Amino acid sequence: MWRRLRDDVPMSRKYPIRLVLYAGALAAYLAWQPLHNGWVRYGLPLALAMTWAGAVMLAWERRKWRVAVMGLPLLVMLPFIMPGRELDAPRLTDRYLASMRGYEGTRYRWGGEGGLGIDCSGLPRRALREALLDQALRGNGRAARLWLEQWWYDTSAKAMSEGYRGFTRPTGVTGELVTIDPATVKAGDLAVTQDGRHVLIHLGDGAWIQADPGEGKVVIGRPGKDQNPWFRSGVTVHRWEVFW
Repeated sequence: MWRRLRDDVPMSRKYPIRLVLYAGALAAYLAWQPLHNGWVRYGLPLALAMTWAGAVMLAWERRKWRVAVMGLPLLVMLPFIMPGRELDAPRLTDRYLASMRGYEGTRYRWGGEGGLGIDCSGLPRRALREALLDQALRGNGRAARLWLEQWWYDTSAKAMSEGYRGFTRPTGVTGELVTIDPATVKAGDLAVTQDGRHVLIHLGDGAWIQADPGEGKVVIGRPGKDQNPWFRSGVTVHRWEVFW
């Protein structure tokens, strides 16, 4: 392929082809990364834009292809500009909780936010986005915009306890999980340690899920039954704004 690209393809098409190949490979690499950081937030949109620019140059001489490729950004933006409506709260909650359960056993990785590795705050962030994406794909523009905002703004455990950008709200419940009455918390609530270093998420019926750095993976446990040290840490309980 590279020999053909070097010898047979006109110079006017070599550069667009290379741009599509290199930028597309970079976009795929960034999208596959388990980490969610500035390199991904800024690099992935840039790599996708460069891939699109190369595709436009390749399609420029053929009107139908040119129009189709140039219209791709509008197609991608469509979910974000569609009218918003109230979220389907029961479905959102079910998808959110099911998504977190699906990560049980996934290895702990600081800064991770995917199946190749995930950390304590990455677990509820990723699960919430997957739940929002489900509703965005069903035509809810509000869910799509919330998904994009959640993807762009990284929310650490400490930020969750501080109500960063209005994403979360305190419920007023505090203490140690071994002493907190399960009836005072809802499924999906976030228990953030008082030092802001760790977060656990209530799954309902007294079960809590966490990406535990001590265990080295995502685990589910019950205070009073499982001897996990995080259950005896002082926490404040918060709730995602979309679940109020």
